[in-house]
Amino acid sequence: MRNSQPDPRTSGQLRVDLGDRSYDIHVSPGLLARADDLIAASAGPGPRFIVTHPTVDRLHGGALREGMGSSPCQTLHVPSGERQKSVRRAAALWGALLAAGADRGAVLIAFGGGVIGDLAGFVAATYMRGVPFVQVPTTLLAQVDSSVGGKVAVNIPGAKNLVGAFYQPRLVLADPTLLKTLRARDYRAGLGEVVKHGAIADADLFSWLEANTRPLARRHPPAISHVVRRSCAIKADVVRADERESGLRAILNFGHTVGHALETTAGYGVLRHGEAVAIGMVAAARIAGLLGTCPPHVADRLVALLDALRLPTRIAHMPLSRILSAMRSDKKTLRGIPRFVLPREIGVVQPGCEVPAHIVETALLQLGAST
Repeated sequence: MRNSQPDPRTSGQLRVDLGDRSYDIHVSPGLLARADDLIAASAGPGPRFIVTHPTVDRLHGGALREGMGSSPCQTLHVPSGERQKSVRRAAALWGALLAAGADRGAVLIAFGGGVIGDLAGFVAATYMRGVPFVQVPTTLLAQVDSSVGGKVAVNIPGAKNLVGAFYQPRLVLADPTLLKTLRARDYRAGLGEVVKHGAIADADLFSWLEANTRPLARRHPPAISHVVRRSCAIKADVVRADERESGLRAILNFGHTVGHALETTAGYGVLRHGEAVAIGMVAAARIAGLLGTCPPHVADRLVALLDALRLPTRIAHMPLSRILSAMRSDKKTLRGIPRFVLPREIGVVQPGCEVPAHIVETALLQLGAST
């Protein structure tokens, strides 16, 4: 069994090196108190517009605004829920920025989870053809995944993240202490993306997770800081190598082909994103097993770890036909054929895999899809 202590070599500050689009990721407690200096150095001194949920604002907004010091700052509230990640809500934010006199020097601050990060980033990418934005993620899922990499998007009916852009933040501030107020289900959902990072690129992280499910479940601060830093480092490495998902970056979609289809089929917000990805990873491992390209123990280890973290591994109350239909609408589909990221071993995956339809159907039925 591996030592339960975090790896001291994992730095609290990471650099995503993308030439003139490079930025830093800071991972440490107490970052909100330093927000003014960090944002000014990375995004400029312009007026700040915090895009956030009312609940996040109530819990942590005061600390963020206090950290802004005397810098001009305005808060724009967005109701909670995946349905807010829409063109209609983006248009409302464009209008609010225009009414406030925001120009190209304005800085948008995405202060919330993945929905807020995607929405605010999309608005930043499109308002006046692009204004600076900063990610201050407040959920585990956003801290370990969606705040890094510059993929911003909104949903349209029947398709998740279909309308969007690659638009990098100027800065990411991930403060693990913000996760103390996160609801248990949302916290667990974030662990699904942590498992994904181990499964695609770091067998040692996967083994560490297997050995440390208890401190993670208890939100032990050193354990949380470790998985946030390591996940950000993995994603930063992938984004450096392939910013626009032309090759390597596709490995980050492990579990997402089926996962996005399950989110769409269930209705946005019924399944948390990390929950859907958890089931999607198991589906991908089962598909690889049926193809004979992956040993059975990979799926078994995935299921055991996800079960220990209290994440779902089976499909509940969803017709196979609707899942397949949603998969065909996904942006990863090419010429009507869904593409999968399939595991070869823990820490090694193969992107861009076309799978015979009967294999996909068999795997989904094995996981509980109804006929």
